[in-house]
Amino acid sequence: MQRRPALAACAALGFLPHGWGARDAIAHWAAQFQPSSLSAQAQREELAWFRAAAAPFRGQSIKVVSEIIDTHEYEAKVLAPAFSEITGIQVQHELIPEGEVVRRIREQMLRGTPHYDAYVNDSDLIGTHWRYDATLVLSDWMRGEGRAQTLPTLDLKDFIGLAFTTAPNGDLYQLPDQQFANLYWFRHDWFSRPDLQRRFQTRYGYALGVPLNWSAYEDIAEFFSHEVQRLDGRRIYGHMDYGKRDPSLGWRFTDAWLSMAGQGSPGYPNGLPVDEWGLRMEGCRPVGASVARGGGTNSPAARYALERYLDWLRRFAPPGAAELDFNQAGPVPGQGAIAQQIFWYTAFTAAMSKPGLPVNHADGRPKWRVAPSPHGAYWQSGMQRGYQDVGAWTLLKSTPLARRRMAWLYAQFCVCKAVSLKKSLTGLTFVRESDIRSEAMTRLAPRLGGLVEFYRSPSRVYWTPTGPNVPDYPELAELWWQHVGMASEGRVGAQQALDDLAEAMDASLARLARSQNGPCAPRLRERLSEAQWQTLPGAARPRLANEKPPGRTIAYERLLRMWQFGSDAK
Repeated sequence: MQRRPALAACAALGFLPHGWGARDAIAHWAAQFQPSSLSAQAQREELAWFRAAAAPFRGQSIKVVSEIIDTHEYEAKVLAPAFSEITGIQVQHELIPEGEVVRRIREQMLRGTPHYDAYVNDSDLIGTHWRYDATLVLSDWMRGEGRAQTLPTLDLKDFIGLAFTTAPNGDLYQLPDQQFANLYWFRHDWFSRPDLQRRFQTRYGYALGVPLNWSAYEDIAEFFSHEVQRLDGRRIYGHMDYGKRDPSLGWRFTDAWLSMAGQGSPGYPNGLPVDEWGLRMEGCRPVGASVARGGGTNSPAARYALERYLDWLRRFAPPGAAELDFNQAGPVPGQGAIAQQIFWYTAFTAAMSKPGLPVNHADGRPKWRVAPSPHGAYWQSGMQRGYQDVGAWTLLKSTPLARRRMAWLYAQFCVCKAVSLKKSLTGLTFVRESDIRSEAMTRLAPRLGGLVEFYRSPSRVYWTPTGPNVPDYPELAELWWQHVGMASEGRVGAQQALDDLAEAMDASLARLARSQNGPCAPRLRERLSEAQWQTLPGAARPRLANEKPPGRTIAYERLLRMWQFGSDAK
């Protein structure tokens, strides 16, 4: 036992002390990966399987990549060295901005450029992987060339996001590694203050609570930013967002902002015939994004969504928010000056839960909570409720066979039951039902502001990623941040930015129609007159006479009870 501290130090450097054997390494790491959903014996057996399966590759190395979030920091700093010590395969796990991950996987897919042996790549690319013959079909791989390297106890049915990494034809393309939702975040302690409740009721005529629509969100933002102004001795703000013109600005919108406003059609998981990007589908074919081609990217609901984003950023967010990107803006609510955020990525929960932050009590309990995001004036029942991100292990056919096999071993190691619960408790991006339902998660739940309750709720399945409609995510996503960025910088108005975006998307669909083959390749339809496109099913709805109906809120405690039964607050 005296050697454990020394071993831990060596583990951080990625090597074993001289004379330390495989059995010692397995025993050491089994102890480090506690708690586990497995028994101690089953956990050691699973780790020993990795050692045996990796025997033909001992002494070799692989290089993998993922975006920069706490979960992947844990993988790079802890799981990669652990895997290397147990298996003898050296792993270089790089962390780079998500925009770069998307760019490099696309380059390798299209040109065969050997950047990495595996990618943790969002399931938002499922439509891309499905249409290009460049990504390994994991369901075939596990039965074929990768069978000997497929973990017998992988238990695919335990993964909560597998439907999002499976193509419409039933082929599994990606193995979920981390998963998080976009939810509403707010200061429960401030919302619970009787003096603020009275002031809000007097000013707006309804109760201060979790907003159910964008009208209430705007009222609450105005209340804290302009009427309350100062709490706990500091200037406060009723809204937080980011607006820097870079790839992360595109995610802000493609991650369901337009559908939360009410753009698109009802339908699960992505709206049919018009989805949350504004793409019109005919069967499995994308046929247009512009309103003139039956799409919705530049519809009145989309214009309303962009205008609200710009208006709230200008009026209610802290100074400088418009110059921040996704990663820079993420920690800001935790600094204690933000009352609410309509669209908060729960990937930041781990950082938000750290002791000592002004948004947490001294004993670690949060002063904040999470809830479903409110919907805009155009939203109707049956439309997409919110976005859920599924980062998943993706292997490409251009990677040499031996390196694919080693990368597959490492990918499974990062999500196997022997390590998954410990990783879930560290990064708080859950992928396994067994982890969510564990006793350890029950004990932690009071410190996570409703996140565990959300993931245990039947409602969680209605938060969905970008689906298979998008035929080339890297190409089309690139257009969003460029054109929305023109509006966020004040160079063009909201409608002009969306008109330009829709035209650019149509042009991309036309190009992809020439380069992609198969029954689900894009096929751009002709432009129609207004009288013609208005007759199409799912055509863009006309502008509402009143885009700010009365605000509606709900008490958080009531909402929590409804969550547990999967019912809606309307």
